Amino acid sequence: MQADRRNSIRFAAVGDLLLADLPGGRAGRGMESLSGDVRALFASCDLVFANLEATLPGERSVATEPVVLSTVAQIRSLAESGISLVTLGNNHVFDCLEEGFLNLAGALNEMGIPWFGAGQDLAEASRPAIIELNGLSIGFLGAVDKSSAPSAFASASAVGVAPLDISQICQSIRVLRKQVDHVVVSPHWGMERFRIPSPEQIEQARLMVEAGATMILGHHPHVLQGVETYRGALTAYSLGNFLANNVHWRDGDQLEWNRFERTGLILLAEFSADRVFNIEQIPVFDDGVCISIDKSGRGDRYLQKANLLLQKGITAKDFNRERFYIQTVKPIMAQLKWSKLKRIRPSHLGKLKKLLSQ
Repeated sequence: MQADRRNSIRFAAVGDLLLADLPGGRAGRGMESLSGDVRALFASCDLVFANLEATLPGERSVATEPVVLSTVAQIRSLAESGISLVTLGNNHVFDCLEEGFLNLAGALNEMGIPWFGAGQDLAEASRPAIIELNGLSIGFLGAVDKSSAPSAFASASAVGVAPLDISQICQSIRVLRKQVDHVVVSPHWGMERFRIPSPEQIEQARLMVEAGATMILGHHPHVLQGVETYRGALTAYSLGNFLANNVHWRDGDQLEWNRFERTGLILLAEFSADRVFNIEQIPVFDDGVCISIDKSGRGDRYLQKANLLLQKGITAKDFNRERFYIQTVKPIMAQLKWSKLKRIRPSHLGKLKKLLSQ
């Protein structure tokens, strides 16, 4: 039961909803996966935000993989979940081109769930979602960085996602800030599985704050990154996965998530007319069946580590070291299992030597 909040908004933000279907177009897990404690937490909020990283089927799809397809049943499961606002500003919403996007947007419209970050042209993709509750107003803007490789950027006459052009975003923030009490920006940015943002992202976040953003809610890395406060505004560089269905390739293989990648963040905050307060970081864990508040202690350790890395400061050297670890060391370590080692041939050692030399 929501408390009586006439002059404030209790807000929750979560990361990626990977509502991927099962092979053959069968419905995978939907938001029925929420545990009772998560449902109760959402019910205590006035507004719950998420990144909906999927699309509905169309006659055609993009050639790149993975394609994150959902079913109508999975999308409809949002209606009773407590999630009341989503961004479509991500690199999978056009996996089935314009038809899939329109099917998804239509389903959300039918359920009365506002969305932003994508559209049939640049004007619609850049249009904010303005939420008015309890005598307050919050404007939400979405944008997608080119490094995440979306299949379509919106233009004046073409469908796509809103591009992350920092000068344009800052101008949009300044304009929107004159109309609402708070501006929240949700950028799709960063490198997948990197535990830290880049120095460029940190600079972009601070420019957005200086332009008037109250909060920045990042996604795309699929893992937790740090949360910082700058000039009284909150930036979560990556909220991580929230619902982490495995994603299937056309050849039958699948992308599976490990324990760290299945740990996400519920960011709780309260908005008044002129400030954000009562901020909480609550770790959640998706075990593949149920999404619940993490009580193992591991989620708290992940959060503390991510915040500590950010507090120490991120240099170009730090970011390059992370790139080497995620893109070179971890793939090699993944092969160091007996089931794979026993298949090694002399030619493989030559490839390993070449990789290490690079």
